[in-house]
Amino acid sequence: MRRLLRPAPLCAITGGGLVRAEHGHDPDAYVEIGSFTKVLTGTLLARLAEAGRLDADDRLTGWLPAVPATSGITLRQLADHTSGLPRLHPLPSSTDPRDPYATLGAEEFDRILRRLDEIAVRRPGATEEYSNLGYAVLGAALEAAGGGTYEDLLREYVLGPLGVAEVTARPPADRTLTARGLFGRPRAPWTMTGPILPAGGLWATPRAVAALVTGLLVDRALGGPALSWQSAGELRWHNGATRDASVFAGAFPGTGVWAVVHRLGGRPAGTDRAGLKLLAEAKKAPQGRQAPRGR
Repeated sequence: MRRLLRPAPLCAITGGGLVRAEHGHDPDAYVEIGSFTKVLTGTLLARLAEAGRLDADDRLTGWLPAVPATSGITLRQLADHTSGLPRLHPLPSSTDPRDPYATLGAEEFDRILRRLDEIAVRRPGATEEYSNLGYAVLGAALEAAGGGTYEDLLREYVLGPLGVAEVTARPPADRTLTARGLFGRPRAPWTMTGPILPAGGLWATPRAVAALVTGLLVDRALGGPALSWQSAGELRWHNGATRDASVFAGAFPGTGVWAVVHRLGGRPAGTDRAGLKLLAEAKKAPQGRQAPRGR
């Protein structure tokens, strides 16, 4: 017997005024944004550098004494994925594959920092290697440099100046939206409130993600795009995926052409394709070409 798959809840928001929610999604509900968190972490790095709290080319050892003194990794290399660190941290044998980051607590993270040289898969600066571990380490360094928790620093240096409030690691239960299993029960999200938080643990409403895209890329309210954005020609973009959620956000900086797509369930590649399709349509439309430039 063929199993009927329910359509993945989808929310799409664009610079052309589209706000579409399908199959139970909600633009005002908190959803996991996965690695889009890295955009905020990279922006925090830029803002702390602008405030004189650090330099992007500081060596990691200057902020995290547990890191071996021989490490040559810089904050910039962590932000642009050239640190040489692998995608994931070494997983303890007790790790539940359904919740891979649950075992990454403070003690385990400290052990990882002390072994960072041997964990690295290539020398710093050699080539790009997308790394969730690298962003966890970067987040710890930013906390040390900024003298506060990751979330507090984000609010002070990034979210507050942009006027965006609906971004958090611990969303209110009555406004949280997660994927549902075969029998309609909510599926448990990954545990990402520990050291991995700066790499992919934030929740936000789709409207808040849209406000971040317009503030950071269209209006450039905090300066040029941070190192954490991915590039494809003129396009700046980032995506994110967790166990059951995926997001794509992209814009052509300085124009009104941008799109955000979030889905619960389905393959992350499908979310990327939906976002890219909206951007392509907007580029072709007269309003996309005539959109006013931001600051």
